[in-house]
Amino acid sequence: MSRAADLIDQALQLPEADRVEMARRLLLSLEPNDFDPDAEDAWAAEIERRLDAVEQGNFKASDWRDVVDRVQASLREIREPEQAP
Repeated sequence: MSRAADLIDQALQLPEADRVEMARRLLLSLEPNDFDPDAEDAWAAEIERRLDAVEQGNFKASDWRDVVDRVQASLREIREPEQAP
């Protein structure tokens, strides 16, 4: 077994909170060093916009499975556009 596979097996034995922190740090290690410094402010503004929409009743929640189905269908359309008759 490779070293990476051994580490993964060991990591899977850790408590959930430790696995979450490990996953977070691994993902961050893949981020470029020159990330967009305005991204955090942009996300904060988007979160506020969405919260306002919820509070004003201008938001319709969707079941996660329905959203996944729509995304998958959209991706299929991109990959396999319908042929013109």
